[in-house]
Amino acid sequence: NNYIFLAVGMVGGACEDVEQTFLQVTHFEKREKLLEVLTPVKTLVFVEAKKTADFIASYLCQSEHPATSIHGDRLQPERERALRDFKSDKKPILVATSVAARGLDIEGVGHVINYDLPNAVDEYVHRIGRTGRLGNTGKATSFYDPRNDCGLASGLMKILLDSKQVTKNFSLIVSYSC
Repeated sequence: NNYIFLAVGMVGGACEDVEQTFLQVTHFEKREKLLEVLTPVKTLVFVEAKKTADFIASYLCQSEHPATSIHGDRLQPERERALRDFKSDKKPILVATSVAARGLDIEGVGHVINYDLPNAVDEYVHRIGRTGRLGNTGKATSFYDPRNDCGLASGLMKILLDSKQVTKNFSLIVSYSC
């Protein structure tokens, strides 16, 4: 019955070491914008649908950006191969559904891209937490589509305020789109 609960940082909050950027991008602009924001670091791209993960990974490969995908419909050996290729930098871009947002501890993830924002703010926090780990800085870029993501705006603003990451562009997105 005796235990100690130790919290480092804010429980349920985003790490201040992750630079968070939001870009207003419509559904039809996302693929091209993804190519623009890719950086030459190990990158996790989060999408909502399994078929989107495979489609975007193929699109990136065709655009000469080595990528692989991971999602719930993959067999365990396929998941392990995708993670091995990502960890070894053979394919430095991993396109994933929320299956990769928790429990995976992959060193050196420098950039997380929310191609599709999740349905809940706590899932956003878990996703961007894949970078900026162990005292390292990281970068998170999120595509904000006013038609789909307006319901997250107030929760995301709280996360940004708490992590001292309020950005002018996100304030504009919220004020003009919701």
